[in-house]
Amino acid sequence: MHIQEQLRLFSRGSVEILPKGGLESKVKLAASEGRPLRVKAGFDPTAPDLHLGHTVLLEKLRQFQVCGHQVVFLIGDFTGMIGDPTGKNETRPPLTRDDVLANAETYKQQVFKILDPDKTEVRFNSEWLSDLSAADLIQLAGKATVARMLERDDFEKRYKGGQPIAIHEFLYPLIQGYDSVALNADIELGGNDQKFNLLMGRQLQEAHGKSAQVILTMPLLEGLGGVSKMSKSLDNYVGITEPSGEQFGKLMSISDELMWTYYQLLTDVDVNALKEQHPMEVKKQLAVRLVDRFHGEGAGQQAREEFERVFSQSKLPSDIPDVELVADGGHLWVAQALTKSGLTKSNGEAIRLIRHGALSIDEAKVADKDYQLSPGGPYLIKLGKRRYVRLLVR
Repeated sequence: MHIQEQLRLFSRGSVEILPKGGLESKVKLAASEGRPLRVKAGFDPTAPDLHLGHTVLLEKLRQFQVCGHQVVFLIGDFTGMIGDPTGKNETRPPLTRDDVLANAETYKQQVFKILDPDKTEVRFNSEWLSDLSAADLIQLAGKATVARMLERDDFEKRYKGGQPIAIHEFLYPLIQGYDSVALNADIELGGNDQKFNLLMGRQLQEAHGKSAQVILTMPLLEGLGGVSKMSKSLDNYVGITEPSGEQFGKLMSISDELMWTYYQLLTDVDVNALKEQHPMEVKKQLAVRLVDRFHGEGAGQQAREEFERVFSQSKLPSDIPDVELVADGGHLWVAQALTKSGLTKSNGEAIRLIRHGALSIDEAKVADKDYQLSPGGPYLIKLGKRRYVRLLVR
């Protein structure tokens, strides 16, 4: 791809590229040297499942791959045990080594739904960070000042507010920055909340006599409601391992305005050609494209047909599972029924959804978290817009 075409593609949707003109210089230098750029993005394995918010960076990495550059997918198994303090108003408890390794394994399985495994270098930062001695760490700490650390917005707010900042939290941006030194990164991608950490990588590369990386920041993807960033804790996410029908239905719930943001950040489609079409049709095309990405070619069209059958023709899904549960003490608590039938992962999640008016039983809304199901049925249980079971209680 021509250099200017690459620059347009790489810049698409970005918040900031630093230093100014740096990306063009890197691309031209790589072309003149006949080598690919080394493009790095780091992910701390703090949770086992990825959602569309995580894939904003993955999509940008894929674009670099399409243009022939070398992508380094860095799993922060070492930094994950510290915990990224970005955006936190209190010290975060570190994950255990077992938690980090288990989550990291699922990351490897999930990212190749987007990235080309043959063109991806998967690395773990424990490879070099575990070998740092106490003396090495002290020398690394000497590359930055406390005043520089307190320039970080979250540290500054906590310091001024009298909230504690643990010493190990200062180490996080340092050792994340050292990753760029170890990997000889030409470019590092990150969310726009990671700007400080990415700049630290530039600083440390220069301190080690290396060419400083260019940083490219991407916006944080808004969740389904279009207000807060996508998050599992806010239940406004689309998980990349969720069933195809669930993904399709969730994507159809976003606003028309948010749809264009999703196109820009999650695809490389030229949206100008879509502006003349009806927004509902354009949204269905987006949902088909994304479902295909995570479930394979053809899955999106199948999900679309089922969606249209159920919601456009007001019919029930054809694949509602039948579940049989035993009532202890004569009745079955509805939150427990939702969890045992697989509609929710915990009673706490069930209670929260009930309180938000997401539950219907035999087409009647149920908002009482203490509701009891009597033996009998089958009951038609609907949770949200897309989750169903037929429940027999005995």
